[in-house]
Amino acid sequence: MSVNRRSVLKGMALTSIAGVTATGLGSALAAGPASTVTAQPLLALVNEGPAESLFLYGAMAARDSQSQLQVQRVDRDPGFMLEFERELRRGVPMNVIGLLDNASAALVLDMARSGGARIQWLGQHSADAGFSRHHLLRTEIAEGCAQQLSHQLQACGAGFSVTEERQNSAVTSRQLVASSNQTSHSAQWASSIGYLLASLGAPTTLNIPASPNTSLPVTGSFVSFSIKA
Repeated sequence: MSVNRRSVLKGMALTSIAGVTATGLGSALAAGPASTVTAQPLLALVNEGPAESLFLYGAMAARDSQSQLQVQRVDRDPGFMLEFERELRRGVPMNVIGLLDNASAALVLDMARSGGARIQWLGQHSADAGFSRHHLLRTEIAEGCAQQLSHQLQACGAGFSVTEERQNSAVTSRQLVASSNQTSHSAQWASSIGYLLASLGAPTTLNIPASPNTSLPVTGSFVSFSIKA
């Protein structure tokens, strides 16, 4: 893929994510039939970075030996996006989760909607030193995930704000805020999101694992998602 091609795609993605934010996330969810749990391998889309590494740590903890987790680092393979779009348009069944920067995530979400896939979870996350903010839009299959995330962050002493909305629901959004008392766990949100998305729709008795300590700052803006095609 040429530099010009990448620039065009990135520009399209930035426009798309701005639209998602302006519409309260609602238009980003594609309509579709309710999904069921299958034995399909799970594909995790990430970029390089400490937040993405912690996301994978949580996702791998949620998968048992019978469930394969495939990892695609999007920033290492620019051609992956074109192949991903072709597979979606062909109707290839897939389960996809991810934690990406705003531009990359917008492109993936646009492709998923165009390909008729169902977006089961969409989260916007921003993190700085000692505090993280999360705006979550979910479908029925992700019932209870926002509460689990809030309880985990509160239990480990992380400072956070979680706002949850449900697709096509008249119920007002719910929000929980807590101040930080242990800055060493401020990055727990990334591994918790990875765990929750990797276990969507599957019963589990495991506790969300505590994130490993990292010397690199986990700051910036990210988008998490779960896609069923």
